[in-house]
Amino acid sequence: MIDLRSDTLTKPTAGMLAAMMAAAVGDDVYGEDPTVNELEARVADRFGKEAALFCPTGTMANQIAVRIHCRPQDEVLLEASNHIYLWEAGGPAALSGVTLRTIPGRFGVLSVADLEPHLHPDDMHSVRSRLVCLENTHNRGGGGVYPLATIADVSAWARANGLATHLDGARLWNAEVASGVGPREWARHFDTLMVSFSKGLGAPAGSALAGPKDLIAHARRVRKLFGGAMRQVGFLAAACLYGMDRHVARLADDHANAKLLGDAVRDVPGLTLTPGEVETNLVWAEVAPALGTARDVANRLKAAGVQASALGSNVVRFVTHLDVSRADCERAAAAIRALSGARA
Repeated sequence: MIDLRSDTLTKPTAGMLAAMMAAAVGDDVYGEDPTVNELEARVADRFGKEAALFCPTGTMANQIAVRIHCRPQDEVLLEASNHIYLWEAGGPAALSGVTLRTIPGRFGVLSVADLEPHLHPDDMHSVRSRLVCLENTHNRGGGGVYPLATIADVSAWARANGLATHLDGARLWNAEVASGVGPREWARHFDTLMVSFSKGLGAPAGSALAGPKDLIAHARRVRKLFGGAMRQVGFLAAACLYGMDRHVARLADDHANAKLLGDAVRDVPGLTLTPGEVETNLVWAEVAPALGTARDVANRLKAAGVQASALGSNVVRFVTHLDVSRADCERAAAAIRALSGARA
């Protein structure tokens, strides 16, 4: 079975497993896990931030960011399909008493013109606009790379209006490879950012939150509050370090494989790429009634040995990753083309 449901499905490579088993560990709550300490220092340096915090998941890292930037009754401005809103179980409201203002964008991208009408005045009747969150690459936006110039404009506007900025950069590695823009250039426009190691880099778990020392110190307290303080987790940190060192450049292979799948989608009447170009490792397609529902299409593909995600009644997603080869993707592309002209 060729599994294209998500890049979270990867298993550690033999080299990554060896690095995990060789890791020096200690109690991270005491600050004594040397491998975690190395990972946090490396992440902070890579993105030009003062400090970083190892977290078990990207969702926790994002929710910690909301908590450290906001108070109850504050509001976060974000695109309507942003991961924090769409796939984090209402965390800002449940965990931090924070409201989300969702703003429709274009495949996940918001401009200053989109944001400006939603900035609340300083009025006790209103929530306080406090934080802008962007996502790069944007999952529900089809894996598109956020235009750097737009990010710079949004960041400048936010600072001019007293707003903090946070980047959900779970797949920022993909944006780096696809655009050629370096990590510090992306990161400098945000007060905090999150990166994930368990997607394109192939680690079994782990994300990091990076930012100023004072905010990361606060974040460490919030991580404890949220149940994320861990002990001898250098084994996981070693996997993350291995992925940073060896699996970033190879993301270009995933992007090329995704384009192959995107070409197959274009060849099938009744499937429409959304957006029309594949930039990274995500391929989203709308399903026309002639092919049935998204679930019908996913079931037909599964019968042909390919797993895809049905994410909504008429949307399917394919994700390339470390555990699918070029040959796998060629087979998957053939299975996609075989959908042509048939209803499930």
